[in-house]
Amino acid sequence: MSTTIASTTSLVTPVSFTEGAIAEIHRLMAEPDFDQQQRLKVGVKGGGCSGMTYILGFEIPKVEDELFTFEGIPCCMEAAHQIYLYGMQIDWQGGLNSRGFTFNNPNASSTCGCGTSFAV
Repeated sequence: MSTTIASTTSLVTPVSFTEGAIAEIHRLMAEPDFDQQQRLKVGVKGGGCSGMTYILGFEIPKVEDELFTFEGIPCCMEAAHQIYLYGMQIDWQGGLNSRGFTFNNPNASSTCGCGTSFAV
């Protein structure tokens, strides 16, 4: 089993979270089977209807990840993804019609109706 340690800790948080998102993330981290070595990974990958899709999930950081903390939430992001995500705000919608994390990205030139895909 190999473990990798992230190399850089950022003093600036590239993304922010609303109170609703913070509460939901803390709830997930408080689950009994949560692995405390993991951080919330924020990133992008190619694909989706607009060209790029958001990544949001818990992972053990990789060497290329930069570390940051927001309101007690340990996070990581590949440095190369900051150009697409810097200044983005992540929210949690808990309603019956709209449930899940949403992304308000000032870098997106267009977004898809699904809310998880964007173009720059």
